[in-house]
Amino acid sequence: MDIRDQKDFAARLEAVMGLYSKTLSKAVLDEWWRALKHMDFVAVDQALELHTQNPDAGQYPPKPADVIRLMGGTSKDRAIMAWAKVEKAISSIGAWNDVVFDDALIHACIDQMGGWAKLCQVKQKDLPFRANVFENAYRTALFNPPKSYPKRLSGMANVHNSAKGMDLSPPMTIGNVEACRLVYQGGSRRSNISTLAMKDTQQSKEKRQVPANH
Repeated sequence: MDIRDQKDFAARLEAVMGLYSKTLSKAVLDEWWRALKHMDFVAVDQALELHTQNPDAGQYPPKPADVIRLMGGTSKDRAIMAWAKVEKAISSIGAWNDVVFDDALIHACIDQMGGWAKLCQVKQKDLPFRANVFENAYRTALFNPPKSYPKRLSGMANVHNSAKGMDLSPPMTIGNVEACRLVYQGGSRRSNISTLAMKDTQQSKEKRQVPANH
């Protein structure tokens, strides 16, 4: 979610809590926002509805942990799924191209590990170790979302091109294209990227051409 979703999120949460005859103070709403702001609003909305329909837990007011659990299991589950997406991209795209994932936490974790190109050059026998490092970093980031992350993860081609003052190639999108756009737009420009168009890889349903706005 971003700041534009905050009003709708508050209204939705207050409506759900009304089912339990509960009212929320601004301080409590702020805590809910801090706990869930890194999640997708549609997913949060669906999870709140699922909670109210749950015949076992639905008789009690939801807590942020209930919503997170309904959106994708435990933090360990989500970290494993995130790494599976990364590992697939390593094998299908590799170190040469820039990439944009549909999950900002993936960007933050890979950046923390030394960057995309470096991760892609890890030997196959060492990938399980890197998976553990990534998953631990991802689980930490779930509960302590980073304040910033790179809008794109640089591959070897653009690292070279940037150093030579050459034009930069557009990144490849991994996952939901609209979510990739939001990740890109919300990231930092520290990678000195000027090209905003997404490259059409035509290799899978997960990699499609998408224009991005300045």
